[in-house]
Amino acid sequence: MWAQIPYRCRVKSIIAENLVKHYRQGEVKALDGLSLEVEEGTVLSLLGPNGAGKTTTVRILSTLLRPDSGHATIAGIDALKDPAKVRSVIGLSGQYAAVDETLTGWDNLVMFGRLYHLSTAQAQARATELLAQFSLADDAKRPIKTFSGGMRRRLDLAASLIIKPRVLFLDEPTTGLDPRGRQEMWGVIESLVSEGVTLLLTTQYLEEADQLADRIAVVDHGRVIAEGTSDELKNRVGGERIEVIVAEGDIARTAEVMKRVSGVDATIDNGLRRLAAPAPKGSQNLLELVRELDAEKIHPLDLAMKRPSLDDVFLSLTGRPAEEVLPETDGVAAKGGKR
Repeated sequence: MWAQIPYRCRVKSIIAENLVKHYRQGEVKALDGLSLEVEEGTVLSLLGPNGAGKTTTVRILSTLLRPDSGHATIAGIDALKDPAKVRSVIGLSGQYAAVDETLTGWDNLVMFGRLYHLSTAQAQARATELLAQFSLADDAKRPIKTFSGGMRRRLDLAASLIIKPRVLFLDEPTTGLDPRGRQEMWGVIESLVSEGVTLLLTTQYLEEADQLADRIAVVDHGRVIAEGTSDELKNRVGGERIEVIVAEGDIARTAEVMKRVSGVDATIDNGLRRLAAPAPKGSQNLLELVRELDAEKIHPLDLAMKRPSLDDVFLSLTGRPAEEVLPETDGVAAKGGKR
């Protein structure tokens, strides 16, 4: 099992080395030497704002776009020298469902099967199998234009699995879905990974990366600026911290107590009456703070021990939230599709 094999010894299903890509005749550098590796049977999430280079990376790795320089291999196949062979082992689901709205769900999947050179019988059998797997069998004969957003996304993902790919690229697969639809899609993705599919997932949803990814690569301005497990990235920001909410009149005294306990000044949000400070000794600091506040007759409205989130990680690394659109590349995204 993979859990018994050292990370560096696993087979690499995706390798990207120093990928560079320009748009606008060289004016905008979408990728600036991006490199990454994805181990077989694992999930790597590319996390970053719109315009950071995530979709450009997926397009290059899935052979839809050639880089200006750099190299990539998929399942041991050179993506630049043998793109047709790469396409025979991969699946791709983009940001928007690539289905024909005038056709039924059944007809769409059969059509995709025929495009992948399956026989009519094979395409029909695979369509039946996938419709059942994605809980769409009861709606198989309905036109796609009557499907909800979540149903369309599930059908699009099903279409990407027609040939049972070894490597799957999902570019922001839950874009536009409501919370329930996102949860349903997560369940589908987790089931695919459990079957051994290697997955590269792009997202700007921090909780999505936290939920699905074995490893996360933070992308900013066309480069990977940090990479590791969720816990490893969070540890880069710092350890646990204590957050306290108190009455307005207790803010100053609480700040003094928290400094005594943690050894550093607490950060203060006066509007929310919330104070936060590192807890280098974990629960020991929390117990000490409770005793100190009680001695000072300060009664917190809320008190909690918290670990850094991926939001904290991204903000620390880039200085902005993951949902922000990079202004210098937004025009390219509008003309040529999101990167």
